[in-house]
Amino acid sequence: MSGAQVDVGHVRKSFEGGRIKALEDVSLHLDAGELVALTGPSGGGKSTLLNLIGSLDRPDAGEIVVGGLDVTRLDDPARYRAETVGFVFQFHNLITTLNAVENVQIPMLGTRPRAERERRAHALLDEVGLGDRVRSYPPTLSGGERQRVAIARALANDPRLLLADEPTGALDSTTGGQILDLIRRVRDEHGTTILMVTNDDGVAAQADHVLQMRDGTLSSADEPALRGRR
Repeated sequence: MSGAQVDVGHVRKSFEGGRIKALEDVSLHLDAGELVALTGPSGGGKSTLLNLIGSLDRPDAGEIVVGGLDVTRLDDPARYRAETVGFVFQFHNLITTLNAVENVQIPMLGTRPRAERERRAHALLDEVGLGDRVRSYPPTLSGGERQRVAIARALANDPRLLLADEPTGALDSTTGGQILDLIRRVRDEHGTTILMVTNDDGVAAQADHVLQMRDGTLSSADEPALRGRR
Protein backbone atom coordinates (compact mmCIF):
# COMPACT_ATOMS: atom_id res chain seq x y z
CA MET A 1 0.00 0.00 0.00
CA SER A 2 1.36 3.44 -0.94
CA GLY A 3 1.81 6.27 1.50
CA ALA A 4 -0.81 8.93 2.10
CA GLN A 5 -0.54 12.54 1.00
CA VAL A 6 -1.08 14.90 3.92
CA ASP A 7 -2.46 18.43 3.65
CA VAL A 8 -2.93 20.62 6.70
CA GLY A 9 -4.59 23.97 6.03
CA HIS A 10 -4.78 26.92 8.45
CA VAL A 11 -5.20 24.79 11.54
CA ARG A 12 -5.68 26.38 14.96
CA LYS A 13 -5.83 24.69 18.35
CA SER A 14 -6.08 26.12 21.83
CA PHE A 15 -6.66 24.77 25.32
CA GLU A 16 -8.17 26.00 28.57
CA GLY A 17 -10.90 28.01 26.91
CA GLY A 18 -8.53 29.65 24.45
CA ARG A 19 -6.03 30.82 27.06
CA ILE A 20 -3.29 28.52 25.77
CA LYS A 21 -2.80 28.77 22.01
CA ALA A 22 -1.07 25.56 20.89
CA LEU A 23 -1.27 26.02 17.10
CA GLU A 24 -1.69 29.26 15.16
CA ASP A 25 -2.69 29.06 11.48
CA VAL A 26 -0.52 26.00 10.72
CA SER A 27 -0.35 24.75 7.13
CA LEU A 28 1.86 22.05 5.61
CA HIS A 29 1.99 19.52 2.81
CA LEU A 30 3.58 16.05 2.75
CA ASP A 31 3.85 14.10 -0.47
CA ALA A 32 3.07 10.40 -0.30
CA GLY A 33 6.16 8.48 0.77
CA GLU A 34 8.04 11.46 2.22
CA LEU A 35 9.93 11.42 5.53
CA VAL A 36 9.56 14.84 7.14
CA ALA A 37 11.15 15.89 10.42
CA LEU A 38 9.38 18.31 12.76
CA THR A 39 11.75 20.14 15.08
CA GLY A 40 11.57 22.94 17.63
CA PRO A 41 11.59 23.66 21.36
CA SER A 42 9.48 21.77 23.85
CA GLY A 43 5.97 23.19 24.19
CA GLY A 44 5.97 24.60 20.68
CA GLY A 45 3.03 22.51 19.46
CA LYS A 46 4.75 19.58 17.74
CA SER A 47 2.95 16.80 19.60
CA THR A 48 -0.34 18.68 19.35
CA LEU A 49 0.01 18.74 15.57
CA LEU A 50 0.72 14.99 15.47
CA ASN A 51 -2.31 14.32 17.67
CA LEU A 52 -4.55 16.32 15.34
CA ILE A 53 -3.27 14.61 12.19
CA GLY A 54 -3.73 11.25 13.94
CA SER A 55 -7.28 12.20 14.99
CA LEU A 56 -6.48 11.84 18.68
CA ASP A 57 -7.89 15.36 19.02
CA ARG A 58 -9.76 17.85 16.84
CA PRO A 59 -8.65 21.33 15.76
CA ASP A 60 -10.61 24.45 16.60
CA ALA A 61 -10.39 25.55 12.97
CA GLY A 62 -8.81 24.53 9.71
CA GLU A 63 -8.62 21.43 7.53
CA ILE A 64 -6.61 18.20 7.76
CA VAL A 65 -6.78 15.84 4.78
CA VAL A 66 -4.91 12.52 4.86
CA GLY A 67 -5.09 10.24 1.85
CA GLY A 68 -8.19 12.05 0.64
CA LEU A 69 -9.98 11.82 4.00
CA ASP A 70 -11.00 14.97 5.85
CA VAL A 71 -9.77 13.97 9.30
CA THR A 72 -11.71 16.77 11.00
CA ARG A 73 -15.05 15.38 9.83
CA LEU A 74 -14.66 11.65 10.38
CA ASP A 75 -17.69 9.71 11.62
CA ASP A 76 -15.41 6.95 12.93
CA PRO A 77 -11.98 8.31 13.97
CA ALA A 78 -11.05 4.95 15.51
CA ARG A 79 -11.39 3.26 12.14
CA TYR A 80 -9.18 5.91 10.53
CA ARG A 81 -6.53 5.37 13.20
CA ALA A 82 -6.73 1.61 12.79
CA GLU A 83 -6.61 1.57 8.99
CA THR A 84 -4.53 4.59 7.99
CA VAL A 85 -2.22 5.72 10.80
CA GLY A 86 0.52 4.09 12.85
CA PHE A 87 1.91 5.73 16.01
CA VAL A 88 5.39 5.46 17.52
CA PHE A 89 6.03 7.23 20.83
CA GLN A 90 9.23 8.18 22.64
CA PHE A 91 8.63 5.72 25.47
CA HIS A 92 7.17 2.97 23.27
CA ASN A 93 3.99 2.46 25.42
CA LEU A 94 4.21 -1.32 25.36
CA ILE A 95 2.10 -3.38 27.75
CA THR A 96 4.57 -4.98 30.14
CA THR A 97 2.38 -8.02 30.86
CA LEU A 98 2.27 -8.98 27.18
CA ASN A 99 5.22 -10.41 25.29
CA ALA A 100 6.54 -8.93 22.05
CA VAL A 101 4.35 -10.90 19.67
CA GLU A 102 1.26 -10.15 21.77
CA ASN A 103 2.04 -6.41 21.86
CA VAL A 104 2.36 -6.29 18.10
CA GLN A 105 -1.06 -7.90 17.71
CA ILE A 106 -2.91 -5.21 19.67
CA PRO A 107 -3.90 -3.02 16.68
CA MET A 108 -5.24 -6.11 14.90
CA LEU A 109 -7.56 -7.24 17.70
CA GLY A 110 -11.11 -7.56 16.44
CA THR A 111 -10.09 -7.20 12.80
CA ARG A 112 -8.24 -10.44 12.01
CA PRO A 113 -8.47 -14.08 13.17
CA ARG A 114 -5.97 -15.05 15.86
CA ALA A 115 -3.84 -17.23 13.60
CA GLU A 116 -3.55 -14.45 11.04
CA ARG A 117 -2.66 -11.93 13.75
CA GLU A 118 0.10 -14.18 15.04
CA ARG A 119 1.55 -14.77 11.57
CA ARG A 120 1.55 -11.06 10.87
CA ALA A 121 3.15 -10.22 14.23
CA HIS A 122 5.89 -12.83 13.76
CA ALA A 123 6.63 -11.50 10.27
CA LEU A 124 6.88 -7.92 11.51
CA LEU A 125 9.17 -8.84 14.39
CA ASP A 126 11.38 -10.66 11.90
CA GLU A 127 11.38 -7.52 9.75
CA VAL A 128 12.59 -5.32 12.61
CA GLY A 129 15.26 -7.83 13.62
CA LEU A 130 13.56 -9.38 16.65
CA GLY A 131 12.59 -12.77 15.29
CA ASP A 132 14.39 -14.41 18.19
CA ARG A 133 12.67 -12.29 20.87
CA VAL A 134 9.01 -12.85 20.04
CA ARG A 135 8.20 -14.38 23.45
CA SER A 136 10.21 -11.82 25.44
CA TYR A 137 8.45 -9.34 27.72
CA PRO A 138 9.23 -5.60 27.58
CA PRO A 139 11.14 -5.49 30.90
CA THR A 140 13.62 -8.04 29.51
CA LEU A 141 14.25 -6.04 26.31
CA SER A 142 16.69 -3.18 25.83
CA GLY A 143 15.41 0.31 25.01
CA GLY A 144 16.20 -0.15 21.35
CA GLU A 145 14.50 -3.54 21.25
CA ARG A 146 11.38 -2.12 22.90
CA GLN A 147 11.25 0.65 20.30
CA ARG A 148 11.60 -1.96 17.54
CA VAL A 149 8.59 -3.79 18.97
CA ALA A 150 6.72 -0.48 19.01
CA ILE A 151 7.56 0.11 15.34
CA ALA A 152 6.42 -3.40 14.46
CA ARG A 153 3.16 -2.71 16.32
CA ALA A 154 2.72 0.56 14.43
CA LEU A 155 3.05 -1.32 11.13
CA ALA A 156 0.56 -4.04 12.06
CA ASN A 157 -2.24 -2.73 9.85
CA ASP A 158 -0.07 -1.50 6.95
CA PRO A 159 -0.55 2.21 7.74
CA ARG A 160 -0.21 4.74 4.97
CA LEU A 161 1.01 7.35 7.47
CA LEU A 162 3.41 6.87 10.38
CA LEU A 163 3.47 9.51 13.11
CA ALA A 164 6.59 9.21 15.26
CA ASP A 165 6.96 11.40 18.35
CA GLU A 166 10.63 11.51 19.45
CA PRO A 167 11.25 7.84 18.52
CA THR A 168 14.97 8.14 19.30
CA GLY A 169 14.72 10.63 22.16
CA ALA A 170 15.18 8.14 25.01
CA LEU A 171 17.97 6.17 23.32
CA ASP A 172 21.75 6.47 23.15
CA SER A 173 23.20 7.73 19.88
CA THR A 174 24.13 4.28 18.55
CA THR A 175 20.75 2.73 19.29
CA GLY A 176 18.96 5.86 18.08
CA GLY A 177 20.83 5.61 14.80
CA GLN A 178 19.66 2.03 14.40
CA ILE A 179 16.05 3.04 15.02
CA LEU A 180 16.36 5.88 12.52
CA ASP A 181 17.77 3.45 9.95
CA LEU A 182 14.75 1.23 10.58
CA ILE A 183 12.32 4.12 10.14
CA ARG A 184 13.99 5.08 6.87
CA ARG A 185 13.78 1.47 5.71
CA VAL A 186 10.04 1.50 6.47
CA ARG A 187 9.72 4.52 4.19
CA ASP A 188 11.86 2.98 1.46
CA GLU A 189 10.35 -0.51 1.46
CA HIS A 190 6.71 0.25 2.31
CA GLY A 191 6.35 3.70 0.76
CA THR A 192 4.92 4.94 4.06
CA THR A 193 4.59 8.68 4.60
CA ILE A 194 6.34 9.58 7.87
CA LEU A 195 6.11 12.69 10.03
CA MET A 196 8.67 12.49 12.82
CA VAL A 197 9.12 14.84 15.77
CA THR A 198 12.74 15.14 16.87
CA ASN A 199 15.00 17.54 18.76
CA ASP A 200 18.14 15.88 17.39
CA ASP A 201 19.65 17.84 14.49
CA GLY A 202 21.46 14.72 13.30
CA VAL A 203 18.21 12.78 13.11
CA ALA A 204 16.42 15.64 11.38
CA ALA A 205 19.18 15.85 8.78
CA GLN A 206 18.29 12.34 7.59
CA ALA A 207 14.76 13.39 6.61
CA ASP A 208 13.64 14.48 3.16
CA HIS A 209 12.47 17.83 4.55
CA VAL A 210 12.71 19.61 7.89
CA LEU A 211 10.06 21.82 9.49
CA GLN A 212 10.61 23.99 12.55
CA MET A 213 7.82 24.72 15.01
CA ARG A 214 7.99 27.45 17.60
CA ASP A 215 5.14 28.99 19.62
CA GLY A 216 2.54 27.16 17.57
CA THR A 217 3.73 28.31 14.15
CA LEU A 218 5.76 26.59 11.43
CA SER A 219 8.77 27.96 9.64
CA SER A 220 11.43 26.42 7.44
CA ALA A 221 13.99 27.16 4.80
CA ASP A 222 12.83 23.84 3.41
CA GLU A 223 10.03 25.23 1.25
CA PRO A 224 8.57 21.99 -0.22
CA ALA A 225 7.00 20.89 3.07
CA LEU A 226 5.24 24.25 3.46
CA ARG A 227 3.88 24.42 -0.05
CA GLY A 228 0.38 23.73 -1.21
CA ARG A 229 -1.94 25.01 1.53
CA ARG A 230 -1.47 28.72 1.98
